[in-house]
Amino acid sequence: MLRALYDLATWLAQPLLRRKLRRRGQAEPGYLQAVDERFGRYGAAPERPQPADGAPLVWLHAVSLGETRAAAALLPALRAQWPGMRLLLTHGTATGRAEGAQLLQPGDVQLWQPWDTRAATRRFARRYRPDIGVLMETEVWPNLVRACADEGVPLVLANARLSDQSLRGAQRAGRLLKAAYAGLGAVWAQTDQDADRLRQLGAPVEGVLGNLKFDAQPSQALLAQGQAWRARAGRPVLLLASSREGEEAEFFKQIRALAGAESAPQAIEKEANEAIRPQWLVVPRHPQRFDEVAALAGQHGLTVGRRSQWADGPEPADVWLGDSLGEMPAYYALADVALLGGSFAPLGGQNLIEAAACGCPVLMGPHTFNFAQAAEQARAAGAAERVPDLAAALRRAQVLLADGAGRARMAEAGRAFARQHQGAAARTARAMALRVGAKGQHDATVAASPSCGDAPDGRSPAP
Repeated sequence: MLRALYDLATWLAQPLLRRKLRRRGQAEPGYLQAVDERFGRYGAAPERPQPADGAPLVWLHAVSLGETRAAAALLPALRAQWPGMRLLLTHGTATGRAEGAQLLQPGDVQLWQPWDTRAATRRFARRYRPDIGVLMETEVWPNLVRACADEGVPLVLANARLSDQSLRGAQRAGRLLKAAYAGLGAVWAQTDQDADRLRQLGAPVEGVLGNLKFDAQPSQALLAQGQAWRARAGRPVLLLASSREGEEAEFFKQIRALAGAESAPQAIEKEANEAIRPQWLVVPRHPQRFDEVAALAGQHGLTVGRRSQWADGPEPADVWLGDSLGEMPAYYALADVALLGGSFAPLGGQNLIEAAACGCPVLMGPHTFNFAQAAEQARAAGAAERVPDLAAALRRAQVLLADGAGRARMAEAGRAFARQHQGAAARTARAMALRVGAKGQHDATVAASPSCGDAPDGRSPAP
């Protein structure tokens, strides 16, 4: 009954999804691209990719930007393991799809994730029939799991994580989600804590392989670009990285409080007479909020210099706004200290591994439950510090900006921390190879069996 209600709900929600895509597409045109793919309609989509030399077709589902970057860390190991492989890459967000386009090679295919109706997921699985499906991190959908099982597609969850909050939500969903997790072929968790929580949902956890994001290498070109911008800044740069709704307003408010002035321009003027006057830099997490954050800064009396309007580098402004995609290494290289967005409101934080790998000291708030172990490991390694709120973060940042030696120690600790935890990509690729090999042996056995194909009396089996 629960499954039938879920099937009905996802079917009835399709018009609402189309309306949401049209609305999101006004700010992010990528959402208007190939909309029919989301409903399992592939008239204009490429056919199934054809691997070479007996290599597999690997389907990676990376719903958003963070998961796509994890996939980017895994792909070199997979391509080295299977030189003739083809990639089927799916996403749920426009930022993920834009980032993922850079990972494609000739013969690969990129699509939207099918909406989780029985019909759409079945059409997807039957049309593309990957040799293995890999869901990145958290994306477990009941009908998608069922469709893959029905079509004989091995489906695994890689780089898997599950917070306490997400576990409680999944448990409230009851047997529906538990059946989906139990229906996976294998789960490879990031941490022991993630593995324990996943097992509580019935997931077949086969190992703790680490976090793929440690294997991501920052672009040297972007790092060099950020360092060049930094040389031109003329003063220390304080970055609010991957900020979320509500954090920017508090950030601008605290700028005033820090200087004890009535308005943001007065605050900045007062700091000009002090030893350290930071250049403020804000990079919102979601691109559809770029204009909103620029307007918010204006409401606080701040002038804004937008990255999208820079010619040869940053232009003078009270606040620089990082309104571009794919340039976080450049922003981290530009900054002297980064405040971790998503951690100052109860949103679970953002991935701080990239900041550490770029050598940018991090100050994080109390809310890092989505990346709990990485945050604690970074703190223990000396790459990050935890503060109780955004006001405390700004006060601590002022101290760090005046302490070049302290920042240098945190920067080197961050790089060492990132190097120390590498290796998940190679481990995951090896685990996938065993899974694909097992499928090949299973398929050969099934093909030889009279129960698949013609029945013993020569009649075709029932559908």
